[in-house]
Amino acid sequence: MLKYLLGIILVQSATAIIVLLTPPDLQGWGLLRVIVPALCISFLSAFWFSSLAHHLRKDHLSRANEQFAKERESLRVNAERAKARTMKQAQKDIAREARVTHAKASFKVGAAFAGVIGVGALLLLTQFLTVGIIALSTAGGALGGYLYRGRQYKTALASSGRGQLIEASPEPVKSNSSPGKTYP
Repeated sequence: MLKYLLGIILVQSATAIIVLLTPPDLQGWGLLRVIVPALCISFLSAFWFSSLAHHLRKDHLSRANEQFAKERESLRVNAERAKARTMKQAQKDIAREARVTHAKASFKVGAAFAGVIGVGALLLLTQFLTVGIIALSTAGGALGGYLYRGRQYKTALASSGRGQLIEASPEPVKSNSSPGKTYP
């Protein structure tokens, strides 16, 4: 508003000077000597004020655009952080579920091997020597293979440098953020 105050004071002082300098007996063409300069001053001041308003509007728009750009960037950064947190939590949940599932499977396999060994020992005690030896050797071979595969799994984890191995899903996962992209 103070930008316009200087212009208003200049227009009023110029108009007052023109009115004060005019002779008291104005008739005909003499009246034009007052009206023409007053109209020129009013047109120049109108153009000046519109120019000021135009530049002021541009300044406000540029400030608003900068503010929106900053806000948009902060929203993107926050979305990326939230996405990273969600992915990290999902990986932790997957690893925890894999450990629980592996522990349950290990217990079930161990119980099955113990059962087969028990049946083999029972057959040996009941004089079915051949069948008992076959059951014991089958259980021992299966247990040995299971342990060998477990060691290979642990060495694969240690050599990859990661603490946990998460296998990829067989079908690609589609992302909501970019409709055309798929991730394995």
